[in-house]
Amino acid sequence: MTTTELQVEAADPRRPDSVGYRVTLAADAVDVLAAQQLRYDVFSTECGAITPGPDGLDVDEFDDLCDHLVVRSLDHSDDRRGTAVATYRLLPPHANDSDPRGHGLYSHTEFDLSPLEAILDRTVEAGRSCVADAHRGAAPISLLWGGIARYMQLTGYRYLMGCASISLADGGAAAASFADLVQARHLAPEHLLCRPRTAFDPTGIPRPLRRVVPPLLRGYLRLGAVVCGPPALDSAFGTADFLVLLDLETADQRYLRFFLGDSFLGDSGSNLLRDAR
Repeated sequence: MTTTELQVEAADPRRPDSVGYRVTLAADAVDVLAAQQLRYDVFSTECGAITPGPDGLDVDEFDDLCDHLVVRSLDHSDDRRGTAVATYRLLPPHANDSDPRGHGLYSHTEFDLSPLEAILDRTVEAGRSCVADAHRGAAPISLLWGGIARYMQLTGYRYLMGCASISLADGGAAAASFADLVQARHLAPEHLLCRPRTAFDPTGIPRPLRRVVPPLLRGYLRLGAVVCGPPALDSAFGTADFLVLLDLETADQRYLRFFLGDSFLGDSGSNLLRDAR
């Protein structure tokens, strides 16, 4: 875990449904362990993914380099910290000394990141997002996004990038439908397109009557993110993974304000967008 200094507040007073939850940056190994246990419960136990690490934990070589956002439920918990119910890990560029820098990112295992190399010194990689089954309402997702927005603000980096997954349990229908949406409205400029190492091919897959975009991807798109090419197939997790890139200089400021609050998008918020690295 890196030593990024970040104070993430608890419930958002503008969203009453966030009462009873708190989002923080992992402060010690106990917090990271809670995130790894939650990831195992969701990825392996619930979804049947083949995860790295010892039994009961989802652990890989990137965890020690990352900052870990953890949303905790404060209700009915014997732990004074609360129960970990959602998590997202963030790998800042100052924790990645690989050359080329792209080789030090998780996304490199799924995509050729060469087209993005010029901006990776200003890019935070986000990944391993999950929410416990009983807490998949709006509040934990909103708090995760609030934590990410605050993290980007206080660290000063310009770009947020990550692999956002769609389950293939439905035969690939949702992933194929989202790939159509990307091609029509959300594809990155050609110079930012990255080739997947193993492509997910949506050809011939029947599309659902109604497109459903997962909350994480919906948040990216609302902020103005683009998708850097066709999706990769992650056979271990049974997902199609889309490489998403958000530029804070062109992000939707109204939606940023929703996550950061007016007090953070006054002078400090304008500085974030004007002085992004």
